[in-house]
Parts: sequence; C-alpha cells; structure tokens
Amino acid sequence: MQLRLGGVALAVLVSTAAPATAQERGKDFLFGRPDWNLAVRGGYAYANASSDVFDFATDQLTLNRRDFSGLALGADLAYSLRSDLDLVLGVSYAGMSKKSEFRRLEDNNKLPIEQTTKFSRLPVTASLKWYLASRGRSVGHFAWIPAKYTPYVGAGVGLVQYSFEQVGDFVDFQNNNVFKHDYTSSDWAKTAHVLAGFDYSLGPRWALTTEARYSWAKADLGNDFTGFGPIDLSGFTTTVGLSIRF
Repeated sequence: MQLRLGGVALAVLVSTAAPATAQERGKDFLFGRPDWNLAVRGGYAYANASSDVFDFATDQLTLNRRDFSGLALGADLAYSLRSDLDLVLGVSYAGMSKKSEFRRLEDNNKLPIEQTTKFSRLPVTASLKWYLASRGRSVGHFAWIPAKYTPYVGAGVGLVQYSFEQVGDFVDFQNNNVFKHDYTSSDWAKTAHVLAGFDYSLGPRWALTTEARYSWAKADLGNDFTGFGPIDLSGFTTTVGLSIRF
C-alpha cells in the first residue's frame, strides 16, 4: 500500500515538474526561425549641408552647418529571404528648427533682423541587410535559439522627401529694405545608402538594435530659391532602438 502511494506521489511530482521545465526552456527559444522583424529606432541625423543655399545661410545668418542636423526617428519591417539575408522596408524622419538673425545687419531701430529656418528629410527606402554571423541555431526539429550578438551590413535605395523653409524678416540687398517673407521649397528625390550595425538579443523575441547609415541625395530647389543650385540632402545617421521577431 505504501509502495503504491509512493508511486502515485512520484507520478504527480513528475507531471507538475515537466510543464514547468518546458515553460522555463520556452523562455530561451522560439518554435522555428522567425521570418519577420519589426524595429523602431531613434537617434541623430547629421546633415552634410554642403550646397550653396547652406553656404548663404551660414554666411549671412547666425547659423552654422551643425544647426541643420537634428533628431531622427525611424521604423523598419524586415523579411528573411534566407538565414543571413533580409529585405528591409523602412521609413524615417529627421528635422530641425532654428532661430537666427542677420550677422552684420540691423533694422532702422538697431534691432536684430530675425527669422526661423526649418529643414527636414523623410526617406522611404528598401534595403538588403547581410548578417555577418549566424543569427541563431536550431535545436531538434522545432526549437530555434537566437544568437546573443549579430553584426550586419547593408545597402539600399529609395525616395526622400525634403522641406526647406525660412520665415521671418529679410533684407533686400539692392536697397537694404527689410521685409517679411516665407521662403519654402519641398520635393521628392532619389536616395541611396549604406549601413552597418548589430542586434543584441534581450530574449527569444526582443533585441536591442543599433545602426549607422550614410545616405546620398540632392534635389532641385523651388522658385523661392531661384539662383541656388540643388540642395544637399546627404548625411550620416546613428540610431538605437528595439526590434521584435515574429
């Protein structure tokens, strides 16, 4: 009788321990390698600001080239084409707004001639991302354990929408009259980029992702900026964020 009760107790103990063990192991793996990855990132976008419209702004106004850089936000949706290669669709935004005044001129009341400059870029891109190390390993027929650290490089193309605006008081250099105006230009342009970064796994689904990206682009300015050459939209962006595998 005691032997029979002992067997029942052992069976109950094993039956309760097994699900707990499986649940604990389930925290470390996924059932199969995930096909999709969604990342949300934030960081800083450094603008080259090397075209003549920026030269004019930094010479005549109390602006410098780093003022055209600003905070960046982005989101990427990636689909795994194979174990080491993803197709990534992304959208991001970088913008700035800075008050300034003419460096060497004042109005008739000896007051500064003030204006605000705004510059933004919104790229929509498609990229190929190559992972330089294995993203994980399979255990048995179903379990997949992600690697802790996975570096990657990539390249892509797309379109970028820009907006460049200067609003406030300006000077007519022919007669030195001060007038109010809103100079605005916006358009779409082609863009290309290269990138590098790494994913650091926080668990089977979540990862910390960091990325550095350099983009090339330029576009014609609108009629408000007649006489200026194409605006430089190129620059370097660094971001960090979270991604989820599914």
